[in-house]
Order: sequence, then C-alpha cells, then structure tokens
Amino acid sequence: MIQMTEPFVHIDQLTIQYPPKMVLNDLSWTINKGENYVLGGKSGTGKTTLAKAIAGLIPSDGRVSIHFDPTLPLSPKVHYISNWYQFTNLEGDRNFYYQQRYNRHQGQDTLTVKAELEHFAEQENLDFADIADKVVEIGFENVQQSQLIELSSGEHKKLQLVKGLWLKPQLLIIDEPYTGLDARSRVVLNDWLDELAKEGVQLILITNDQKLPSTINRFAYIAEDSRLINVHGALDFPKDNKRQKKKLPEFLKEVPQTDYDIIAQLNNIHIRYGDKEVLKNISWEIKVGEKWLLQGPNGSGKSTLLSLINGDHPQAYGHDITLFGNKRGSGESIWDIKAKIGMISPEMHWYFDQNATVWHTIASGFYDSIGWFIDVKFQEKKQIIELLEFFDLIKHKDELLHTLPLGKQRLAMLARTIIKNPPLLVLDEPCQGLDSEQTKYFNDVVDELAQHGKTLIYVGHYESQLPSCIEHRIVLEKGEVMTNVGI
Repeated sequence: MIQMTEPFVHIDQLTIQYPPKMVLNDLSWTINKGENYVLGGKSGTGKTTLAKAIAGLIPSDGRVSIHFDPTLPLSPKVHYISNWYQFTNLEGDRNFYYQQRYNRHQGQDTLTVKAELEHFAEQENLDFADIADKVVEIGFENVQQSQLIELSSGEHKKLQLVKGLWLKPQLLIIDEPYTGLDARSRVVLNDWLDELAKEGVQLILITNDQKLPSTINRFAYIAEDSRLINVHGALDFPKDNKRQKKKLPEFLKEVPQTDYDIIAQLNNIHIRYGDKEVLKNISWEIKVGEKWLLQGPNGSGKSTLLSLINGDHPQAYGHDITLFGNKRGSGESIWDIKAKIGMISPEMHWYFDQNATVWHTIASGFYDSIGWFIDVKFQEKKQIIELLEFFDLIKHKDELLHTLPLGKQRLAMLARTIIKNPPLLVLDEPCQGLDSEQTKYFNDVVDELAQHGKTLIYVGHYESQLPSCIEHRIVLEKGEVMTNVGI
C-alpha cells in the first residue's frame, strides 16, 4: 500500500477581489490529514470568503486542491454551512418578507421540514434512520410538519446542521456553528462533531467561541496582509479594537413621551397552528421603563410571543392584548404600533434590502421599512449623521450594508432601531455572530440607552453576554412560562 503523503487541503496564492476591495491576496494554507481547525479572529478579514472558495462556491484566482481519501466510507465532498441561510419558496423566490412566517395563507408556499429533509435524502442517497436519534437529541423532532417559513433563526440553523452532519462529507466547514443555538443544543452539536471526526470527517469551524469540540486541534486567523497565522488556541485570536466611548446623541437622551403606564398587557394567550399549540396560557405585563430578558430553548415560542407585541402576528386580534394603552382590534393599525417600537432580529437582518446602503438602512428606521425608502427631512438627516458618527460608520455611509463586516452591519441595524427614539426597544438576539469585544460594545450602548426611559425586551442565550440594565426575566419552554421573576 502506498502511503499518502500529500496534504488533505492545499491552497496556493488564493486571491479574491470584490472591486474596489481586495478581500484575500496570495493566501496560502495547508491542512494535513487529521487536522481539525478553528478559523477565528477579527470580522472582515475574509474568513467566510475563504470558506466559500474552499467549497467551490465562488470564483477565485490561485489554486485550491483537495485530496479526498478513496478508502474512507465518507462522501468525497466539501460541505459548507453558512452563518445565515435563505431558503426559497416553491417557485424559487428568495425575496420573502420575514413577517410572512406568521400568516397561515403563506403556509403552503414553502416546503415542510420533513419534505426538505426527504428531498435532501433523495439527492444524497441518505437514510433518515441514521440520524433519527440525533434529531431528537438536538431538539428538532417537533418541527417536522412546520413550513420552512415558520422556523425561528435557531431552528433554521439546526436544519442546516442536521443536513450537513447527516451527509458526513470528508470536509465539513461550518460558518458560526453556534449562532442562534440554545445552550443544550451547542453541547449536542459538539458531541456530534466529535463523533464524526472519529469517523474521518475533517472540520473547519469559523468562530470565536471558546466552547469547542474536543477534536479541534488547530487554530488560525487571517492577518491583514492575508497571511494565515497559526496560534495555540482561541484565546490567542486578535480581537477588534476597543471602541472609545462617545457621547450619546442628545435626541436619544430625551425620555420618550407616553400617556400610558403599561407598554404591553397579554392575558391568557393561546396560539395554535393546526394541531400544534405554540403558546399556552401566556400572561405578561410590561410596564413603561422596565428592562426584560426573554429566554427559552429553540422553538419554545419566543419569536411568536414577540410577534404579538410588535404587531406582526395576525392572531393578535382574537386575544386579550393591550399595547401602548390601546386594546388590539380597537382601531389602531400595525403601523401605529410599529411607530412606537424599535426592533432588530436575525430574520430582519437576513431579509434586509440587499441594495440598501448604510445611510438608507438607518434612514429606513423612520418608516419601519426594510426595502422601501423616501427622502428624509432635515432633522431626520441630522439624527442619521449623529448616529453614523456615534457608531464610527461615517466613512461607510455610502457602502452597501451587506458588504460590511458583520459587526458593523449589526451596529448599523442598531442605529436603525433607535433612530426614532421609540418607547420600546425589542432586541432579538442582536449579538448573533459578534465576538466578545463587539458584543460588549453593543451591550454598553444598550445600557446607556436604557438610562433614558426606554423600555427593553432583550432576547439572548448567553448569560455572560447580556446588558447589565436587565431587571426582569421571562423564560418559555414548549410555549409555557417557566418563570417570571425579577433578576
């Protein structure tokens, strides 16, 4: 038998340019058999671009050679799981408005989870019995009949993970593997990845997370000159520079005017989709100025509960819900409600207008739109400029939002959320995909905003990555309130 001495992956002088930006320039990297990498470091260095080039998903100059092992009973493929996933409807359209997930008449416009998995199994010649136990372990068994459009961001992540790990490719690349996953699911994922590595699957995980599969034995980051630098561990990854604290714009120091004491009052709420009960007997009162943390495992009903408050859910009219002093169904429109709310969520970010510049992204917050835009007034323009300067985005104002590093994208989305100084901020997992420095900066801004009369609902899985202003907690599990106490 001839001993294989060639590397598993060899990259030589890889160059990728998105004019006018040079993303990667003459990058070289060798991955040997048995090496399982974490690729970390600062946002915007080209990690995702490199991953897509290895997987053959984007054109590049240079050479990417992958030497699959014909003796392994594994698929001779590279499989890439992206940080975000946009599905198509049955007509192949990706341009979904994220609020459509709650409208039942849209329900038959996308495949069910079960049909999606069956289609994938047929394509790849797989047997569902091979992963049935894992689907249960990772908490994905109860969504098989759900339409893809109904899934939360965490459930969408699980769908892509289940498909990728089921395939057992010889090289599996996962971009931000823990994004949107609850604590238990992250543990299950790491155990599953360890099992696959023992079978010969090699891993490249793009993350700055510290809790990793035990099989990870290599760490690297991309330097500013496109050199790939190997380090001893995740703690050695360079971080984004700490931002200097700036004075909050004066308009955000104004306490929002309210002629009511209760932001939201929900009494004995039940939400059902066919036979599936999503929320069961939920009661929740949010007083003006309170700071709430909303938590729960993936699929526990958090997104549905938020949709009742922000006006997106059509079933809100049939329930005992009072928002901003008005009972739902008493004549107020969805836009009357949205005018009082600043919101950021993974889904909103996913489906945001791809043609929006940073300037237009922030300006759209005045009109609660994610694609439609009109000219702003003089005072509104002044507020946009103040926020661009506050978040160090002024030099990016004319760039397309989706071309920025994720951390800067999220700050632009936060600027959009607060631009009209609303009484209620709803921040649904706002720090997904951000590193520790970016998360701290984001939450420091939230804490500062909270000092000026804002009411806050904050959704977050990581206890160590929350704003310090939070004073109340509500936890859902399987659609029911598990606890509702002060912190």
